[in-house]
Amino acid sequence: MYAIGIIAAMMAALAYGMSTVFRALGARRVAVAEREGGAPAPSETDSAPSMSSTMSTLTDPAFILGTVMVVVGFAGGALAARFLPLFLAQSIVSANLVVTALAGTFLLNITLHTRDWVAIWMVVLSLCMLGISSSPHTDDHATDTFHWVLLGVAIGIGGLGLFGVYRFGKYAAFFGGFAGGLQFGVIAIAVRVLDGVAPFEPVTLLTDPAAWAIAVAGASGFFVQTVALQVGAVNGVTAVLVVGETAGPSIIGVLFLGDHAQPGLGWMAVAGFIGAVIGAILVAYYGSGDPDHFGEAPEELGGWRRGRADPE
Repeated sequence: MYAIGIIAAMMAALAYGMSTVFRALGARRVAVAEREGGAPAPSETDSAPSMSSTMSTLTDPAFILGTVMVVVGFAGGALAARFLPLFLAQSIVSANLVVTALAGTFLLNITLHTRDWVAIWMVVLSLCMLGISSSPHTDDHATDTFHWVLLGVAIGIGGLGLFGVYRFGKYAAFFGGFAGGLQFGVIAIAVRVLDGVAPFEPVTLLTDPAAWAIAVAGASGFFVQTVALQVGAVNGVTAVLVVGETAGPSIIGVLFLGDHAQPGLGWMAVAGFIGAVIGAILVAYYGSGDPDHFGEAPEELGGWRRGRADPE
């Protein structure tokens, strides 16, 4: 089961990474179509996209393909959450950041500089440390109160996320990405403790508050990430999402679900976890600019500097 969990987590990372790029491509195509139709771009009015713009993005063929990949990623992530410690499962899934960055260079014409490669490899090596140090033994039992708290958290984060992406202006992408990540983290925790799975009992499963938490967190997390991809750079949005979906479940798994490292390798697990989060934050910092939907932004500075080169 441990090996199945590792494979499932890797599948989820690949699927989620490609999903983000395809959905960002859909957001770009809708923005270009609206520009050609005479509508102002969100960056020109310094406001969040309209609800109609978001709905148009949801029906774009590239976005629909990305949505299918989300379903594949969810299936892989669910298996990983059941069979692996959450700090390992979510850290492997967070490698979708690497997939997004690499695929974005081909499909979105995003340029990666030295700083980006260093941050990406920091994430990869940190994940390797986590994999080496993690224990295969997990506990999937939690109290009824824990299940209800999960549902309450999912509803709370969902409400804040929906408010933030349309009200926080230039910070909407950061807030939406992080809120989406927290919701995906809630999904991982809920899947881990879900009742009625083994043995399969449909009534027990459908009446479990954790199952409703999955539905609420999935729908709201998907939506706020979509809006974030409309108004923010894809690598930056993905990076803050990764922090949200990795840090929360990892801490909850250790505190409440008995997740732990191999004897004597606790230091490696801690170092790997911290390295993965810091690497993701660095990618978010260096890739947190506005989305260049129209190919009009000045070329980014290379090396270790952050920002844009002055246009001639």
